This record gives sequence, structure tokens and C-alpha cells, in this order.
Amino acid sequence: MPLSKPPWLKIRFFESNHYSEVASKLRNYQLLTICVEARCPNRSSCWSEGTATFLILGNRCTRQCSFCAVAKGKPLPPDPDEPRKIAEVIKLLGTRYAVITSVTRDDLTDGGASAFATTVETIHQLCPQTLVELLIPDFQGSDKALNVIFDSRPQVIAHNLETPLNVYPFINRKEENYFCSLRIIKKAKEAGFITKSALIIGLGESREDLIKTMEDLVEAGCDLLTIGQYLQPTKQSRPVAKFYSPQEFADLEKEALRLGFKAVVSGPLVRSSYLAQHLFLKASSCAI
Repeated sequence: MPLSKPPWLKIRFFESNHYSEVASKLRNYQLLTICVEARCPNRSSCWSEGTATFLILGNRCTRQCSFCAVAKGKPLPPDPDEPRKIAEVIKLLGTRYAVITSVTRDDLTDGGASAFATTVETIHQLCPQTLVELLIPDFQGSDKALNVIFDSRPQVIAHNLETPLNVYPFINRKEENYFCSLRIIKKAKEAGFITKSALIIGLGESREDLIKTMEDLVEAGCDLLTIGQYLQPTKQSRPVAKFYSPQEFADLEKEALRLGFKAVVSGPLVRSSYLAQHLFLKASSCAI
């Protein structure tokens, strides 16, 4: 029997001139966002503030993670003009902090690393005052792909661990991917970047599992963390095992800060790019 959604998960819709402007620019330039493709509950509030998270390399993921709303299947070839279009929209919107992510593209030789790098470089050329956060896939653990990302010099490198290790088999992820993800964060930190990850909870994990996962992230050198409630995106997706209360999210935020993260955002509707600039500013004020 599916769990009933508690009242604190009610999503308020915001619409402003900024929302319409963001929607119009994305439509005119035929750009994708993770806000739409992953059915983010914060889309209206973020767009109303003039921010969005750009999704590059199409909207079809080559992996089959059961918790994710993004479409799966055979992707289309990348759009070589996408980096320019994203940079132009960022300039038109006056975006000072841009977040770029992608679907996983195991079909591409470099996993899409060169597309990320070109996007960062184009943004830096056209919008030199704009800071860039990259939310990257694991590139199947390729050091070569990671070095391409590092050479593009974004301000933040994010990579989502998503869940504790013991939940991976239930979301169609291989357990070795957990350790690959920790290694990516470790290498990004060693390369001098501010690092970030995200957990989505309510998939059957225990509090002890979450503490161990956060400890693993801190040990790997993760600076920033977001924690949000899993919401079942389709009938075929794994059902919600637990709805965490706002107080439980607050307690997890306190615990994460105690463990050593520089900044944390934790709440029922939080997603990995939510309040991204806010987290960056907090991290920047710390000795990292």
C-alpha cells in the first residue's frame, strides 16, 4: 500500500516575470533543464528567482536508476551548438551563478566530459563574471574524462552519491559505483575544487546508514551536501519507504555539519542544485 504524502510536501507554485523570462529563453533557444526533466518540486520558485539548472547532452539517460524521473533509452547525438546557446541565455538572464548537469552518456567515448568543458569555457568567455558549478556523472571512473573537467576550471564540482551503499541494489545501481563516486569527489578535492554531493532519502535506509554515508563523503573530501526526500516519479519506480519529517531533516543537517561538511541544505523538497549559490558562498567563507 503506497504511503500517503504528508502535508509538508505540498508544492506551492510561484510565477513572476523572472519565471516567464526563464521559460521563454529556454524555449526560444531549445534548451533543456533538469528542473523539467527530473520533475523538480522547486522549479517554479527557482525560475521565479531567475535561476535554472541546465541539462546538456539531451534528455535520455543510458542508465536505469529506478529512483530517477529522467527518461531512459537511446540518446540523440549531442548538439555542438549547445554550449553557445547556454552561454547566451546566461548572459541574457544576467545569471551570476550557473549550474550545469547532464544525463549519463555511457555511449560517448568520453562520457560527455568534453561537452561539459566546452560549456564552462564558453560561459567564461561570454560571461566572465558568472561562476559555474558542474554536477557531473561518473564517466565510468575515467581519469582522462575527469582531467578534462578539471582543466575547464569550474568553481564547484558536484557528484551525487544519492543513497547509502546498502540501497544501491534496490535502485539498479552497482555497488562498485558507490566507491567510484567517492573516488571522483576525492580526486576533485585533491585537484583544489570545492566539492559537493547529494543524498535522496526515504528509500529504505536507516539513520545509521545515512551517518555512515555522510562520514564516507567527509572522508573523501566533500565540502557541501544537500539532503532531500525521495518522491516516487512513476508507478514503475521504487515506492517511498518513509517520509521524513521537517524536524528529521533539520536533525540530519545538524549531524552533517557536526561531521565536517562546510555547508548543508536539508529539507523535504531539497534537490541537489537547490540554493546552489547560497551553499557556494558559505563554503567560500570557510577555510577550504
